Amino acid sequence: MQNIKNIIFDYGNVIFEIDFKRAQAALQQLGIHDVESFFAHKGHNSLFDDFETAAITPDQFREGIRLAAKNKELTSEEIDAAWNSLLVGVAPNIHEVLLKVKEKYRTFLLSNSNEIHYDYIVDYLKREHALEAIDQLFEKAYFSQKMYLRKPHIEIFNQVIEENNLDPKETLFIDDSPQHLEGAKKAGLQTLLMTENPKNLEAFLQKNNLI
Repeated sequence: MQNIKNIIFDYGNVIFEIDFKRAQAALQQLGIHDVESFFAHKGHNSLFDDFETAAITPDQFREGIRLAAKNKELTSEEIDAAWNSLLVGVAPNIHEVLLKVKEKYRTFLLSNSNEIHYDYIVDYLKREHALEAIDQLFEKAYFSQKMYLRKPHIEIFNQVIEENNLDPKETLFIDDSPQHLEGAKKAGLQTLLMTENPKNLEAFLQKNNLI
C-alpha cells in the first residue's frame, strides 16, 4: 500500500461487529433449516441481495422469510428480531479511532445494508453512543439500499470514486469479505482484508501503518 490519501471502510465486522452464527441460529428457530446455504458470510439466498438493493420492501423481505420457514404465522416482530440478531454492536473506542483516521485521510463508508438493519443501527448509535448521524464519522456514508447497488459489483465502487473525485490508486478499501475486495480491485482500488475483530480496529490500522 502506497500513497494512500483516501480510505473507504466497510461497516459490518470492520467497524460494527456482526455474528453470522447468531443470525443463523435465530433463523433456524424460525423454521429455516438449511441456514448454511440460506444465509452465510460468503453466500446467501437471492432474497438478501434483493433486500440490500431495495429491489424488495421490508414487508416483501419478511414474506420471503415466512416462505423459507414455511410458516405464514410468523409476525413481523419475530422476523425482525431474528434478522437483527446479526448485529452485535460497536466497541467503546471505535468512533474515536475513526475520527483520528479522518484527520489524516478522506474517509468514507460503503456498506451492504438494508432498511431493517439500517433503522436498527441508527437507533442503536443514538441510544448507546449518543451519535446522531453516522456521517459524522466520515466525509460521506454510502449504504447499498440507498444506492440500489451492492458490493462486490464494480458499479458501486465506481459511483463512490466518481462522486468524490477520488484517484483509485490513492484510495484504500477495507473489508472483511474477500469477494468484495475483488470487486474493489476491478475498480482500481487498493484493498486490505480485515482479519481482526472490529474491537481491534486501531491495532489493525497501526499494524498496516495507516495510523
